[in-house]
Amino acid sequence: MKLFLDDQRSPPEGWTLVRWPSEMIALLETGEIDEISLDHDLGDDVRGTGYDVLVWIEEAVATRGFRPPMIHLHSANVVGRKRMLQAVQSIQRFAERQR
Repeated sequence: MKLFLDDQRSPPEGWTLVRWPSEMIALLETGEIDEISLDHDLGDDVRGTGYDVLVWIEEAVATRGFRPPMIHLHSANVVGRKRMLQAVQSIQRFAERQR
């Protein structure tokens, strides 16, 4: 399954739209997600951002051996995207250590 986290854009064909980090994390916990694509700004920072999903994945990979899905970023927020890219790189380093 492919998940697309965004508050405004429509997902590409074959992707499932989710609006909030908590939704995405709940689906990631099933272990059935192959790919994710994340926006940073979701319209309500109290409910979270795409970066929050990456923080959850990073912790899960580092402490529980979680196998991360392929991660794509589609955020237009330049600063948020840079921060998200750093988190993706950290996730990749943790995942490589598990192999």
